[in-house]
Amino acid sequence: MAQQDVLIECRDLTKTYHMGDTDVHALEEMNLDVFRGEYLSVMGPSGSGKSTLFNMIGALDRPTSGTVTISGVDLTKQGTDELAYIRNRHIGYIFQAFNLIPSLTALRNVMLPPLFSGMSTHASAVRAQEVLTEVGLGDRLHHRPDELSGGQQQRVAIARGLSMEPTIMLADEPTANLDLHTGEDIINILRALRDNHGVTVITATHDHKMLDKSDRILWIKDGRKDRLENRADLDIRVGRVE
Repeated sequence: MAQQDVLIECRDLTKTYHMGDTDVHALEEMNLDVFRGEYLSVMGPSGSGKSTLFNMIGALDRPTSGTVTISGVDLTKQGTDELAYIRNRHIGYIFQAFNLIPSLTALRNVMLPPLFSGMSTHASAVRAQEVLTEVGLGDRLHHRPDELSGGQQQRVAIARGLSMEPTIMLADEPTANLDLHTGEDIINILRALRDNHGVTVITATHDHKMLDKSDRILWIKDGRKDRLENRADLDIRVGRVE
């Protein structure tokens, strides 16, 4: 990457859950810099700490110890209202299960974040239509989730995450419920967010197809950073990674 401008800093990030008499260390002393405008894939088996790391970066949960800083703002020192503002204004979320409201159309689902931020109904509708068109759903604005394919529902979820023009897009297993072709389409959309809008994209994934679009890959094992590699240094071929 041409400019190594650090957007996210994780320092000694630790999250411990107390399960009766047992302590479960979901993250242990994670140190990570994420550059502005990069596409970072986070790889690791189930239970390795990927989702916990996402929750920390996404201001959805607080660490047991350590810090997460975004654009110089230490999330661990912010109150509930400040964290809600950061989530709404700066972070977009894409979930494996889509998390769309079944009774609302694609347009209405995507309008929700702008409406919650105080944008007018008209302005929210205009913005929702813009981003739905950008992800290829300009002709599906008034369809409910049950009238859309899985790939189309994930596109709605991406549009919803993009509706507030976020600095960071967090995508948790975005291709897990999709077929090969549809999954590749979603990967290309995420890459376009990075290329066309400068959005910092962080994906948690088991999907090796996503690695080829990444700038770097973080490998997590047992809550710790196993290794962090540049895409250019990996030999990625169908079916295997070296």
